Amino acid sequence: MEIFISALMGELISRSVSSIINKYSKPPAEAVEAGLERILLRGQVIIDEAMGRHITNHGMLQQLSMLRYAMYQGYYVLDTFRCQAHKEEENNLAVSQSGVVSNFRYAQRLCLSRSNNKRTAQGLEEALDSLRSMILDASEMVRFLTTYPRLHRQPYSMHLLLGKCMFARQRETELVMDFLLCTQPSTGSLGGFDVLPIVGPDSVGKSTLVAHVCEDERVRDCFSQIVSFRHDSFRVQDIAALGGTCALRHENNGRLLIVVDIVGDLYEDLWEILCSLCRQSTISGSKIIITSRSDKITKLGTTQTLVLKHLSHEAYWYFFKVITFGSTDPEMHPRLVYLAMEIAELLNGNLIEANVAACVLRANFDIKFWCKVLAFRRAYLQNQLCKFGEHPCEPVKENRPMYLQRLGRATEDVLVHGINQTCCSEEELPNITNVDVWYGNTRPQGIFKALAWKSRIPPYHCYIQTCEIRELQARAVKRKRPLMN
Repeated sequence: MEIFISALMGELISRSVSSIINKYSKPPAEAVEAGLERILLRGQVIIDEAMGRHITNHGMLQQLSMLRYAMYQGYYVLDTFRCQAHKEEENNLAVSQSGVVSNFRYAQRLCLSRSNNKRTAQGLEEALDSLRSMILDASEMVRFLTTYPRLHRQPYSMHLLLGKCMFARQRETELVMDFLLCTQPSTGSLGGFDVLPIVGPDSVGKSTLVAHVCEDERVRDCFSQIVSFRHDSFRVQDIAALGGTCALRHENNGRLLIVVDIVGDLYEDLWEILCSLCRQSTISGSKIIITSRSDKITKLGTTQTLVLKHLSHEAYWYFFKVITFGSTDPEMHPRLVYLAMEIAELLNGNLIEANVAACVLRANFDIKFWCKVLAFRRAYLQNQLCKFGEHPCEPVKENRPMYLQRLGRATEDVLVHGINQTCCSEEELPNITNVDVWYGNTRPQGIFKALAWKSRIPPYHCYIQTCEIRELQARAVKRKRPLMN
């Protein structure tokens, strides 16, 4: 028994000493925060420099993509750490408003808060170590970076606002560029045509990526004509129109780029007709890019399929913070950063919702208004989950009818019958915007159309909703009179 107690005491003493050494050997959270901020600035400089150059090395693009993701993750962890105090303040306020709380509940909240702080501080150290090692590994890459030519004539790469450029798609852009500019003879079954399938979920940016690449002067100089089709299903009329174009290009000995954006199904017989037409009517070097939500088109490709995914949680927050604050320094408004982070959590990674919410918040830098918007978005999300059991973004993805609520108008609901993606001119766009419907004081009558969002880069898609305002029926509960004996 004495041997057992002696061994137990020795173990406890060794653990205590180890804990004390670890406690005092680790730098304080404030020092780690400052170090992470400095290393993030260095990473930002490398990424910005790379964005302005024409990089063709796939290994370097992969390394830049990893560094960019680590930067987004670092910013997310840093903002989470700085917003922790505001989160605790909000929790304490909620507790005080709920009335008397037991000592057990108070201790439970206190322990949970300390646990969250510990995890966040640990996340700071991990992000700092990860970024530091990646930037050290990228030292050779930075030297090679200066050997690549600058993109002097790429306007979308020079914009400071992320709302006007392709965000976090540099690697994908270069992969499509390499496919289009490759001059090696085709080995596929389509004669002179190579086919690149691009697959991804709805609203991930497939058409935007292709249109962005097609705006490049190198692509326009490489192909004598670029033909685009977008239909719910590829139709026979399109094949006929393409036949005339292919014949004309064959006579002029010109290369052709065909872009097919498939929203519905691509029927096998029509695809075979298109393939036959390509074999007969075009010269070597022509290309086909086909985009779809379905991975069934991968079998049509003569090269590896490019798969696009939604932005990561950290990248989405970085995007939302930048477009929300614009030229305003977020560090000057830590409370607003916390509110913006809470609002971003409710948007489910939707880019249209991010642009709409950022437009509303950027127009009014008042903390009371931002609190009001956050409370409104929380109540709306909770209401949708209780009534329909799904996030409000799900009906939008499937273009199903859905209900919206209006800020400050509890007696009204807005029924959205559907959303249509189009490329309208300025004269054809509705005067009412989605911001007016959600947050404005306008009172449309009957069924009307509202502009949900207009893209600022090619192909300049406009998303138009068909809406109807409906009054909520007040249900008064009548009391029954007691029966008289």
